[in-house]
Amino acid sequence: MTKILIAVFLGGGTGSLLRYCVQMALHERIVPYSFPWATFAVNITGSFLIGLFYALSARFNLSTEVRMLLTTGLCGGFTTFSTFSNDGLILMKQGFYGLFATYTLLSILLGIFAALGGSIVGRTFKNPSHKGKSEPFSTFVCYCS
Repeated sequence: MTKILIAVFLGGGTGSLLRYCVQMALHERIVPYSFPWATFAVNITGSFLIGLFYALSARFNLSTEVRMLLTTGLCGGFTTFSTFSNDGLILMKQGFYGLFATYTLLSILLGIFAALGGSIVGRTFKNPSHKGKSEPFSTFVCYCS
């Protein structure tokens, strides 16, 4: 259990730092803040990554510690539901109802499709221990720990 907690801690810190760097790069260097691009970008990217990491975890039988570091830690620290919620609230308070609806719907739909896409990409990697065996596309991989 201690190894898992350390893995989640290290992954979460790394993910949070990466999210901060994306926010700094997008909102302070590339685009002025008129839309929550950084939150949108990290949540969609994180959704892809979590689908990818779960698929790779299943395909290559990764240890629980590695899986938790990548999913609960890294993706959990990188993505942000609370900032997504606050950004939506700000858009509504400013009277940008259409932008709020677009942001909310796109975040949810693209997030789900990104997770599915990551899962599909993760299944394309060849596992050396399954020589010659092909696995058909099956249900979306989901672990609950």
